[in-house]
Amino acid sequence: MNIFVTRKIPEPGLDLLRKEYDLEVYKYDRVPIKEEIIKGLKGKDGLLCLLTDPIDRGVISSEPKLKMIANYAVGYNNIDVQAATERGILVSNTPDVLTNTTAEMAWALLFSVARHIAKGDKFTRARKFKGWSPMLMLGQDVSNKTLGIIGAGRIGTAFALKSKGFNMKVLYVDERQNTILERELGAKKVSFDDILKKSDYISVHVPLIPSTHHLIGEKELQLMKKNAVLINTSRGPIIDEKALAKALKEKRIFGAGLDVYEQEPMIEKELLQLDNVVLQPHSASATTETRTKMAIMAAENMMAGLSGKIPPNCINPEAFKKK
Repeated sequence: MNIFVTRKIPEPGLDLLRKEYDLEVYKYDRVPIKEEIIKGLKGKDGLLCLLTDPIDRGVISSEPKLKMIANYAVGYNNIDVQAATERGILVSNTPDVLTNTTAEMAWALLFSVARHIAKGDKFTRARKFKGWSPMLMLGQDVSNKTLGIIGAGRIGTAFALKSKGFNMKVLYVDERQNTILERELGAKKVSFDDILKKSDYISVHVPLIPSTHHLIGEKELQLMKKNAVLINTSRGPIIDEKALAKALKEKRIFGAGLDVYEQEPMIEKELLQLDNVVLQPHSASATTETRTKMAIMAAENMMAGLSGKIPPNCINPEAFKKK
């Protein structure tokens, strides 16, 4: 059997696949366009793709042999799962393995914004630091503040639990009650509007689905405190970037930390000009340990699917019945 891999991933994952399959790995270090994916997929039984790859109905229907799509990510909004299911193609993702790593990045962004870390680094490197000053780089405390979690799933829960040492009041909004956060932190499940109105720090951890597109826009930003910090490590389109840039420019909120963007890799131009937002290159899961585990998990999913089994992290097991 043959597999097309849309980007080079850590070798341990590729080595696992090479033991049993012929691999074609996309040779360029950039996001392939749709036509390149279709070309690479020709004659292949499996597709190992990234969240940046648009695996739509056209791509899926282009190769009759295709049996398995392994996504190298926890999110899978880049794949037309329904189209895959209709053709009996199994689709998998890589959940859990990047939970804590992503939660750590959200905290890194939170502190970077609250304490002007990126701004201070730039200031110091420019040799503008002339000595200690009582009014230099005044940020705001994190301890004893109110933390709002939008989406208390795996990553949202891991993120919130890390607040324990900062004695924060934790609020969360989710479809389900989170007994772990309530037991461990005394967290309270509140309305979406209450999260926005009462939180000093707000971190977004929801998947990108139609109901979460522009979940936070002009109206929601208006409800936030003037000292509020907004963090997003989930998916870019959940926040209206133009509305956020406007709120930051007018200093209606204190700051923001973003790892994801609406039109990746493009970023709203105004955000690039502002110093009260910290911008990361979609690297929340970017540690050697986590990316390697993701590669191995994606490979194991692929191997299970191609051997006629339901992958450990299959997101459309109903497709198995169509085989």
